[in-house]
Amino acid sequence: MQTTLPARLYGDPDAWARERKGMFERAWLFIGHEAEATEPGDWIATDVAGMRLVVVRGPDGTLRAFHNVCRHRAGPLVTGSRGKCDGDLVCAYHGWRYALDGRLRAATGFGAVDGFDPRDFGLFGLKLEIWRGLVFVNADTGAGPLAAHVAPLEALLAERGLAFAAPALRRTHELACDWKVYAENYLEGYHIGAVNPVLADELGGAEYRVRVDGDLVIQEAIGVNDGPQAGVWGWLWPNLGINVYRDSAMIERVTPTGPGRTRLDYLFLHADGEAGLGEALSASDRLTAEDAVICEAVQCNLSAGIYDRGVLSPRHEAAVGWFQARLEKVHS
Repeated sequence: MQTTLPARLYGDPDAWARERKGMFERAWLFIGHEAEATEPGDWIATDVAGMRLVVVRGPDGTLRAFHNVCRHRAGPLVTGSRGKCDGDLVCAYHGWRYALDGRLRAATGFGAVDGFDPRDFGLFGLKLEIWRGLVFVNADTGAGPLAAHVAPLEALLAERGLAFAAPALRRTHELACDWKVYAENYLEGYHIGAVNPVLADELGGAEYRVRVDGDLVIQEAIGVNDGPQAGVWGWLWPNLGINVYRDSAMIERVTPTGPGRTRLDYLFLHADGEAGLGEALSASDRLTAEDAVICEAVQCNLSAGIYDRGVLSPRHEAAVGWFQARLEKVHS
C-alpha cells in the first residue's frame, strides 16, 4: 500500500524552496516554440518556480537563454512575454546593455572602477535545446541531453506519425492551489466520471490506461483511436502536459508561482492558426474550469489541518505514485 505525501508539503514555503532548488533548477523546462522568435532580437520570456527566464534570437540566428536578471543590481532585461529588442538587451533599471550572446557591452554611466572587468559580468546563461520546434532550457549547465529526456515521447509520436503544427494561441489560467495538486489531478483518470462529465461521455466507457516510461507518463483511452480523443496524451517530468492530435496539439505547462499558487500556461498549435482550434479551445476551457474547481477545493482541505495522508489506488493512481515517489526524494 502506498500512502500519499503529507499534506504539509502542499503550500508550505519550505517545501516550495526545496522543490525550486532540488528539482526545477535541475530540470528541462519548456519555454515556447522557436517560431515565436524567428528574427534577430526576437525574445520570449517567462517565469517558472521563481526563475525569470528569457530566450533571444541572436544576429547569427541562434537562440540563447539567460536569466532575465541584470548583473548590476538585478534589474529586468525585458518585461512581458514576447517582444523584440533593438540590437541589445537593455536593463530597465540602470540601462546596462548586453549583446545577444550575453556579453556585457556597456555598463552605461557606471564610471571607472578599479578591478571592474566587463568580461566578468555577462548574463547568467542557461542550457538551451530544441526538440520538434519546442524550446527547453535547463539551469543546470551539466544536465543530460534533452533528447534522452524526451526519447519515450519521440518514439511514440514517430510510431503514430504525429507532428507539431505552428503556434496558434497562448492562454493562461491562475489557480489557488499548489502546483502538485493540479499535476496529480492530471496524472490520473480516476476522477473523470465525477469531475469531467462531457469528457466521460466522449470516452464512452472506454478503458482508461496510464503507464510510465522513463520521464514520461502516457495516458490512453483504449478504443477511441478514431474518435474526438484520438492522439497522444503525455506528461513530461516535471511539469509539462503534451497533448498531440492529428491536426493540432496543446502544450500545458503547470507553472508554480509560489507556495499554494499555480499558473497554467497553454500553447495551442494548429496549422490554420487560432481559427482552426474551434471546439478544441472551448473544450480546453471547460476542462480547465472543471479541474480548477476540484483542485482548489482539495487545496483548501489539505490546508484545513484534519487530513495528513491518504492512500493511492494501484489500479488508477500508479502515475500519481510515481510522481510522489520522485518528489519524496526531493524532500528527504
